[in-house]
Amino acid sequence: MNKKIILKIFGMHCAACAAAIVRQLNSVPGVVEAAVNLASEKASVEYRAGQVDPSQLVAAVERAGYQAEEQDWSQPPKEGLPAEPAATWKKRFLWSLVFSLPLAYLAMGEMLNLPLPRHLFTYLAVLQAILAALVIIVSRDIWRSGAQSLRRLAPNMDALILIGTAAAYGYSLAVVVVHILGGSTLLRMGVEPPPVSLYFESAAFILTFVTLGKYLETLTKSKTNQALKQLVGLRPNEATLWQNGRETKVLIREVKINDILLVRPGEKIPTDGVVVAGYSGVDEKMLTGESLPVEKGVGDLVIGATLNKTGVLRVKATKIGEETMLAQIIKIVEEAMASKAPIQKLADTVSFYFVPAVMVLATTALVGWLMAGYSLPFSLTVFVAVLIVACPCALGLATPTAVMMGTGLAAQSGVLIKSGQALEVAQKVTLVVFDKTGTLTKGEPEVTDVVAWGSKEEELLQVAASVERMSEHPLAQAIVNRAQKYQLPLKEVTRFRAIPGKGVEAVLEGGPIVFGTQRLMQENQIELGPVEKDYERLSREGKTVMILSSDGLVQGLVAVADTLREHSQEAVSRLHQLGKQVAIITGDTRRVGEAVAHKLGIDRVLAEVLPQDKAAEVKRLQGEGEVVAMVGDGINDAPALAQADLGIALGSGTDVAMETGQVVLIKNDLRDVVTAIDLSQYTFRKIKQNLFWAFFYNTLGIPIAAGALYPFTGWLLHPGLAAAAMAFSSVSVVVNTLMMKRYQKPASS
Repeated sequence: MNKKIILKIFGMHCAACAAAIVRQLNSVPGVVEAAVNLASEKASVEYRAGQVDPSQLVAAVERAGYQAEEQDWSQPPKEGLPAEPAATWKKRFLWSLVFSLPLAYLAMGEMLNLPLPRHLFTYLAVLQAILAALVIIVSRDIWRSGAQSLRRLAPNMDALILIGTAAAYGYSLAVVVVHILGGSTLLRMGVEPPPVSLYFESAAFILTFVTLGKYLETLTKSKTNQALKQLVGLRPNEATLWQNGRETKVLIREVKINDILLVRPGEKIPTDGVVVAGYSGVDEKMLTGESLPVEKGVGDLVIGATLNKTGVLRVKATKIGEETMLAQIIKIVEEAMASKAPIQKLADTVSFYFVPAVMVLATTALVGWLMAGYSLPFSLTVFVAVLIVACPCALGLATPTAVMMGTGLAAQSGVLIKSGQALEVAQKVTLVVFDKTGTLTKGEPEVTDVVAWGSKEEELLQVAASVERMSEHPLAQAIVNRAQKYQLPLKEVTRFRAIPGKGVEAVLEGGPIVFGTQRLMQENQIELGPVEKDYERLSREGKTVMILSSDGLVQGLVAVADTLREHSQEAVSRLHQLGKQVAIITGDTRRVGEAVAHKLGIDRVLAEVLPQDKAAEVKRLQGEGEVVAMVGDGINDAPALAQADLGIALGSGTDVAMETGQVVLIKNDLRDVVTAIDLSQYTFRKIKQNLFWAFFYNTLGIPIAAGALYPFTGWLLHPGLAAAAMAFSSVSVVVNTLMMKRYQKPASS
């Protein structure tokens, strides 16, 4: 059995960091698959239970040079672990700026004809070295991260910054030392003194701009995680325990199964449970999106974190901790945000080779310009600019930030998308298949017609209900309910046998009874005879018609109709607007299926499909080249949901629905099928935009930094400008993702 764990990672800076962590996690025996999301700073690890301990996974992350802890929303973070909030980066940036601005004045004062005591050049140069050193001290974590990655032979973006700034500072410091020793002394020794070209301000401003970029990136990345934070914020911290008529305040983690909890108006219901006393309206919109309070009385189920509006309730806890509906939703959203979409594989592959390739390119540019006869200061400028302008972060953030935002927006709409893969598949769907009973319809059928031949309608209904009361099928329950409504006494039957998808057989008062579909009658060689016209008429009306025979002779018909689910027609219409085909799959006759399809405007009808054959039917559609989304109630449709390219389960967050569907519609609103597909398309438009700009930036920026324009324009990219461009490239990707907040659900035209 496989299990999944979410690890919070500390100290990641770029896509190369994420790749290093993935390699270490995948090297642990028993790990099935590991994925690291740079944007959420989390790792999702699937492993074989019993073979891997979570502590081994934390140790693997530490071997990669980072720190981690198992994610547990019910507990605060462990003490002693590093934190990198936006406030920390902001503080570092401001201190860097304080030291960098006077350094810039000293470095560029002569060029700009600013007042400077030129006869004090040596002292000013030393002051520049000190100011630049102070910036390096403020930004020491960047150098430390880069040095660690180089020691592990897995260089990251910080390694590029370390090499570039260390080269700029080291060269400048060497020039100052040589100048202090005295150029004349060198001349007497026959050594040509180097030109006085200092790059202290380049090193300082590179680190300053990188720190600014990390501050803005942290600030914006946290907003992509806002939906999950809102879900976590719904949890109440305390509960009122009711014992022997006494109230006791307890922490939510102290609540146990079967505890009785007192919930007053205005308080959140502490945990999932059942009402044992009281009556009230409960606001569930934070979880289900329902705008009106739902009336709750004795025996009704309530959801933890929903708001009690009017009356006082006493609730018996039935689920606590990780078993509650809110905890399951948080887990699903969190796992989705930590997962990877298949489209990210390209960016991951590029990121893996990116940093080493940039180091090679920078060295090649340095050597190339030197061999072309250009000075060391000129060639060093190119070397540093190439190292600094490269930005694997933009590539690393392009996909995960959009996936986080897309799944977060979906969760706020009551749609749980379980993974980045599901999000990617959803935008490729060409055919949406709806199960009929319980999905397109409410699954609460009622008897509409009773046609008797040779007996009274009450007698026919009595026999049908007597046979069906041993069945758990919704249609059977509708017949029993109608008989009970007319207070018809039910008779005892023997040798009852349910035939899935067809009907039932039994013995009543010594005679064989067959009750079910036309196919069941044909298999038993029973002719419809006088009720055939009524059967055809009722079938054309879209009703499910069951035939009752006794001793091989038809006695009559019972017609049952299931009311259509609200908004089902609108959902089909919107899917057509998105260019999707729509099909209905049902165990009913083709006439019933076509009648429902006609009402809703559905394109294809898959009728008389037995429950065990639904998955095979979905596979057949896939064989026709369709990308199939299967929409079912998450219980009897589980095989078909698993077979489909995208399984969409209804069920108001039931455990089974949570497990079977790749997408779960908490509100049971079929319009959310449209939302899931449309939002996935919107998300992937953003991902493609992000990837385009990330690739475009690096494809354009690196050659310019290498001096490609210099022979034609005489212009060379200053390392400080390269740092600014690098910093803002990743920020621009995240900002583009944040614009997804403007998303609007598609409206029916």
